[in-house]
Amino acid sequence: MKLSIVTPKVIKGDGQGRANYEVIQEVIQRGHQLTLITSQLAPEFQHHAQVTPIILPLRRLPTQLLKEIDFANRSAAYINQHRTDCDLLLTNGAVTWAKGNVNAVHFVHNAWLQSPLHPSKSQLNIYGAYHWLYTKLNSYWEKWVFREAQVIIAVSQQVKQELIEIGIEADTIHVISNGVDLTEFSPGMGDRLALNLPTDVPLALFVGDIRLNRKNLDTVLHALTQVSDLHLVVAGATEGSPYPALTAKLNLTQRVHFLGFRRDVDALMQVVDLFVLPSRYETFGMVILEAMASGLPVITTATTGVAEIVTPECGIVISNPEDERALAKSLQTLTADPILRTQMGQAGRAIAEQHSWASKARQYLDLIETLDCGSLRR
Repeated sequence: MKLSIVTPKVIKGDGQGRANYEVIQEVIQRGHQLTLITSQLAPEFQHHAQVTPIILPLRRLPTQLLKEIDFANRSAAYINQHRTDCDLLLTNGAVTWAKGNVNAVHFVHNAWLQSPLHPSKSQLNIYGAYHWLYTKLNSYWEKWVFREAQVIIAVSQQVKQELIEIGIEADTIHVISNGVDLTEFSPGMGDRLALNLPTDVPLALFVGDIRLNRKNLDTVLHALTQVSDLHLVVAGATEGSPYPALTAKLNLTQRVHFLGFRRDVDALMQVVDLFVLPSRYETFGMVILEAMASGLPVITTATTGVAEIVTPECGIVISNPEDERALAKSLQTLTADPILRTQMGQAGRAIAEQHSWASKARQYLDLIETLDCGSLRR
């Protein structure tokens, strides 16, 4: 089979990029030929005998929206010119104007736009207006590309329901959640001193893009004011983020440790006591599964797709991401009970072991190989 995949990134350190990375590994293992249309490609695939890389670097345009439109145009031009060389095209959301046979859906912009927590509803300024336009246009494009695909892969049951709500036929949607690298993320004892972190206090970890309000660091910080013994480690780029200033305003500077963007999240997870990510909207939340694989108890919200697999034995799921008191109570419960943390961490690891990346990639290829390429080829 000759497959083509179009996606912005194929790298381990990116959610969608990591999913495609693992699928590509399985494609190669099964002996298929692959054309990769992407802006960023892991070095190990760039000269592989079974891979034809088509790298379209993102151009230096003033906004992310313009960069994505430009990539969609250029990738579609290449795909349409070489369509007869491909048996099946796998796309990821509205990444290209070319019609894909299979579309892997990691995010549904229409659902985020409908949320009362979308930036356009809370920030009546240029920032809010830009995010409204960005999300609105992506919502429109997604509806078109999803309806054109013969098969949809959703990363959670939550995403499947959101797709049904915008008119996608339920029988075309297959749920294959994201996975976790069980070797990279595993229980262990790290060195806090090597990471310049305090050694004699309970530590919680938050990982995410803290330039946006969607990850909900603001509620975590407010809740932290009610849990006096707990310190918080924050991994996420601080440039353009409002949260260092909020931390200072709440007099939390001594207890909140901003580390900036990090590629060693696995190492961070081995030195902390618990993981917290109460996102306002998250189609899956791969980092939560990574925390579970690392043997950490987790705190998240019902508005994350991964909450579908978080049981009371391994974590706490808060129904409302704005419930500061419930979050503070959850943080206090885990801070005060190291035995409970250990028990939850062990239960989380057991669940994570059922969601390895290898098993997810096999599900992708098992599904793809059942499709009739003759009828899919355009």
